[in-house]
Amino acid sequence: MESSSPSVPFPLLQAPVESTYRACTIPYRFTSDNPRKATPVEIQWIDLFLNSVPSFKQRAENDPTVPDAPAKADKFAQRYTAMLEEMKKNPESHGGPPDCILLCRLRELVLRELGFRDIFKKVKDEENAKAMSLFEGVVQRNDEIEDDGKRVENLIRGILAGNIFDLGSAQLAEVFAKDGMSFLASCQNLVSRPWVIDDLDAFKSKWTKKSWEKAVIFVDNSGADVILGILPFARELLRRGTKVILAANDMPSINDVTYPELIEIINKLKDADGKLAGVDASNLLVANSGNDLPVIDLSSVSPELAFMADDADLVVLEGMGRAIETNLYAQMKCDSIKIGMVKHPEVAQFLGGRLYDCVFKFNEA
Repeated sequence: MESSSPSVPFPLLQAPVESTYRACTIPYRFTSDNPRKATPVEIQWIDLFLNSVPSFKQRAENDPTVPDAPAKADKFAQRYTAMLEEMKKNPESHGGPPDCILLCRLRELVLRELGFRDIFKKVKDEENAKAMSLFEGVVQRNDEIEDDGKRVENLIRGILAGNIFDLGSAQLAEVFAKDGMSFLASCQNLVSRPWVIDDLDAFKSKWTKKSWEKAVIFVDNSGADVILGILPFARELLRRGTKVILAANDMPSINDVTYPELIEIINKLKDADGKLAGVDASNLLVANSGNDLPVIDLSSVSPELAFMADDADLVVLEGMGRAIETNLYAQMKCDSIKIGMVKHPEVAQFLGGRLYDCVFKFNEA
């Protein structure tokens, strides 16, 4: 089941999009490489996707909405594993050569063909409920910080801490299954600065001097990520008079929040007067990005999002999939932030940083 609407390039990408934009950050191969032989980097990334098969299979087995889920989960594991192994032998098979978008897309296609639409639904609902109960406390702690620069740094740290809730990472899925994650502990335990890409000081100085008219924020995971990380930041922007558009996936993928889920979350968090913890939320909109993967190709978004985002002067891409593995070097016509936590050793190696290092990339127009 592919998203049915036509797609258009995101209007804030530097033009011409065809020659200046490349979605995937990490080159798996170069033109000089033999097209029929998988490169060491391709093999490394195919292995990363192979390693995540057991945790996806386990989620699929327990999907109550699919008849014969255990048998179909087995089929998923066999089919997707066979595809990946074949790509190692022949990188041009299955629409290759592979990149992170293709490897994600093939996984989703196999799941959907077998009837699995949203294998992370149960854990997303549980985490959303947990995070919603903590929302007021998190924004209250932020509101108590009087200094503007310190408050925005705290909000940014909250986004990075929330971004740990990512079940696409095999290691984190394991940690999470064992004992869950504490948002506050995560905030306090971020790796020390300077981070592997760290433009936070430049952004803080801009923040104290400038306010933006309209911000578009591409959101990532459900639970603490969107509710305790992104929404407090969005609320702070609203309080400063910025219109905020949250762009969320059209269809489920891993534990990423979808457009209908995000509308429901915000409606539950708002009070009877439409306020978000005391801040008027009438300028907060949710857009369907047209995307159905945990990474995003900005040359292909929904016409609805393109229309809403056309006059924005700040773009925020959040999460390892949308801001680091894709779009880290995407050039925008306006100010932009790419923010996320590095949760794959392969990404840490490419960036020259540590596992669980942070990326905060701020570019002025």
